[in-house]
Amino acid sequence: MNDKRSYDTFFFDLDGTLTDSSLGITNSVIYALKKYGIEETDRTKLYPFIGPPLTVSFERYYGFSKEQSIEAVGYYREYYREKGLFENRVYDGLVPVLEELKRRGRTLVVATSKPEPFARKIIEHFGLNSYFDYVAGMEMDGGRGTKEAVIRYALDACRITDKSKVLMIGDREHDVIGAKAAGIDCLGILYGFGSREELLEAGADYIEETAEGILKYS
Repeated sequence: MNDKRSYDTFFFDLDGTLTDSSLGITNSVIYALKKYGIEETDRTKLYPFIGPPLTVSFERYYGFSKEQSIEAVGYYREYYREKGLFENRVYDGLVPVLEELKRRGRTLVVATSKPEPFARKIIEHFGLNSYFDYVAGMEMDGGRGTKEAVIRYALDACRITDKSKVLMIGDREHDVIGAKAAGIDCLGILYGFGSREELLEAGADYIEETAEGILKYS
């Protein structure tokens, strides 16, 4: 891992980093799986769905074909857009961190694999929109379907040219892998759904256990 240094711009993952979205996401997955006659009663078994692109997770964990995975995401969204979106909560201690980062003049951006319209609704619902300069997510049709693509899109949208001053903050390996591929550093946080081993193996530059730890990099 690198020595700590300061950054001007902070890219935040959404699920597992800004909000604990486990209830809404797992309920939506359970709803989708029922369409295929799969009754999943162990909610914790579905936690790996939190963060990565959904099509990837349906293929990886349930052996769905690409076509089935796309269809399953459609079923998932039937529940998610009506109920799951707001079965969610902001992590304790996070708002004071966002307030302090803004007070220090930092630029804050959401970079999520969630569809951008859903991400914007969540940020607005929890009153976090005043902290973020931009909300970047994937497209509803599956475009920008990797974390790397979302990060590159966010960099372009915010007209950021100096990548050395940008830090991605996330809780899963795909946050780290996407950041590395896009040419920015990544801080892995442990209060979400990923493990220290997962984040280190993916190549995280830093690891912090609490939201407050993020302030060390500003």
